[in-house]
Amino acid sequence: MIRRLLPLALLAPLAFGFTAEKPTAAADANLSKIKLPAGFTISYFAQGVKSARELAVGPDGTVYVGTKDDKVYALPDRNKDGRADEVVTVATGLNAPNGVAVRNGALYVGEINRIVRYDNIAKTLKQKPKPVVVYNQLPNKDWHGYKYIAFGPDGKLYVPVGAPCNSCEQEEAIYATINRMNPDGTGFETVAKGVRNTVGFDWSPVDKALWFTDNGRDQLGDNLPADELNRAAAPGLHFGFPYFFAGDVPDPEFSQGRSAATYTKPARKLGPHVAALGMKFYTGKQFPAQYRNQIFIPEHGSWNRSSKIGYRISLVKLDATGKQTTSYETFAEGWLQGKTSWGRPVCLLQMPDGSLLLSDDQNDAVYRISYKG
Repeated sequence: MIRRLLPLALLAPLAFGFTAEKPTAAADANLSKIKLPAGFTISYFAQGVKSARELAVGPDGTVYVGTKDDKVYALPDRNKDGRADEVVTVATGLNAPNGVAVRNGALYVGEINRIVRYDNIAKTLKQKPKPVVVYNQLPNKDWHGYKYIAFGPDGKLYVPVGAPCNSCEQEEAIYATINRMNPDGTGFETVAKGVRNTVGFDWSPVDKALWFTDNGRDQLGDNLPADELNRAAAPGLHFGFPYFFAGDVPDPEFSQGRSAATYTKPARKLGPHVAALGMKFYTGKQFPAQYRNQIFIPEHGSWNRSSKIGYRISLVKLDATGKQTTSYETFAEGWLQGKTSWGRPVCLLQMPDGSLLLSDDQNDAVYRISYKG
């Protein structure tokens, strides 16, 4: 009997069983390296999400993913099984659309130089919707240009602008700040200064104070300065950049004639060069009670150290007032194996069921961390 061979172009999809727009099958060899507290598990929510960065969730449970590439993705999980059904490319050709936020059915996207909005996103995400420009007066500099965006308890959209340097004094007041605006782009104002590069912030569920991570400068050695976890108790505070880092580490060039006491000290010093990013208060009920109202921080991982650190999720615990930190410890680790990393945690998102999603821009994935006891 003569067997007819299928052309390779037809054979390949049958052999591998996926398309470019579907999540690939999970290879759990790497996930088995992740160490979590007893009762917690980690799984893939989605794979093949290139350069996955900030995460946001819509009213229907669809997860939106910003990237440091040029695309924004949507990850619907229609059957609510804890894994995305597909990877949908919502938009392309954007300028490093790191930031995503959802409000009133619209997807807001933070590019390096502007904020745009995609209205009625749940119904249009597969139609390559055209964006509405919300605000286009942000600087167009790549260095620390990634935007992490979120709507605060006041209903305003918060947008940082990082310093365009390792350490420098800038004539333009917009740099090294956290700002806010009305949802339509009006009323732009600065709420925090002296912030070198924050790519993660959230509001306390206790008193609504703004908390944020900040990455310290490089080239001061392996152990200086520490990254920072900051609490902005009121608008208008200055957090030290470029004069002092971690509250008490003077910049060798710009600190002369200044006092560290002038500036707001961090609520907690984190590891040096760990690159603390998309922090979140945990307010869900799935995790045990001791985690409620505590802070989870993805640490993207160091590059400016002779020995790598970070590449984990850390946990900062607070006292009953919600204003003072009491400890800083590892919650999840294993993305760094010896001197080699296979993943870099970026951003956390609490889902309606109380699980946490975590993006990874090295492994091009979004993980789901859940607790089953």
